[in-house]
Amino acid sequence: MSAYPAPYLTPAALTTFIQTALAEDVGDGDHSALAAIPAEARNRAKLLVKAEGVLAGVQLAELIFKQVDPALVLSVQLEDGARVKHGDVAFTVEGPARSILTAERLVLNCMQRMSGIATYTAHLTTLLAGTKARLLDTRKTTPNFRLCEKWAVLIGGGVNHRYGLFDMIMLKDNHVDYAGGVAAAIAATHDYLRRTGRQLPIVLETRTLAEVQQALDAGGVDRIMLDNMPPAQLREAVALVAGRVPLEASGGITEQTIGEVAATGVDYISVGALTHSANILDLSLKAY
Repeated sequence: MSAYPAPYLTPAALTTFIQTALAEDVGDGDHSALAAIPAEARNRAKLLVKAEGVLAGVQLAELIFKQVDPALVLSVQLEDGARVKHGDVAFTVEGPARSILTAERLVLNCMQRMSGIATYTAHLTTLLAGTKARLLDTRKTTPNFRLCEKWAVLIGGGVNHRYGLFDMIMLKDNHVDYAGGVAAAIAATHDYLRRTGRQLPIVLETRTLAEVQQALDAGGVDRIMLDNMPPAQLREAVALVAGRVPLEASGGITEQTIGEVAATGVDYISVGALTHSANILDLSLKAY
């Protein structure tokens, strides 16, 4: 399988996620498997796709099986990002029967959710065809599951926004208001970066064309976010900025409106629904 596609997907982060998730699910033992299945039993199962979409979480599934039991062997038929349909088999797993059963639910929980997000991301990305806009996710993720959700966005063809509060400075409306305005917020941010020796990209959220102009006058931002602006106002902002700073449209953008927003000429469109509202893709692990 290929290397992991994002810096937050480190071996340590993945191991911690899996260990925490298994602790939640298994506790002091999978007593159903321990009670019903002989210790020496070996078996196999297949990951069966039951709906059309984009597959995600195969790499993670392999790590989960190995964490549960290194004796489990995965044979992958379909990689992450594959377009799948009902009846496809993504992979088979073979080894100690108890271990297959213990890993089953965590594998399915992750893969169904990730595949749903990847499927919805891929769908919205097709609606940007013919424009330069790229689709971004947000921090509107499930606590302790962000790693998987943002990974799924990448698999679906989207682009990750900041991972957390630590890897980008995003000056949103409340930051601007608390700081005393756009110019004051930007100045304070640059002073903070100088004092702390940090190098972080700065994104500024704006609500009006006047704030866009203030951001241009102040300078020193890496991207301007245009929040809840209708398409006509977005086009004005694009003309005003004239390519000097990348622009991101955000706020209330839906499947019905995203194409019109992309056509305004913005560089990015962020959609929280990618991670907070995507349906799962139906998958099951079946003995055979």
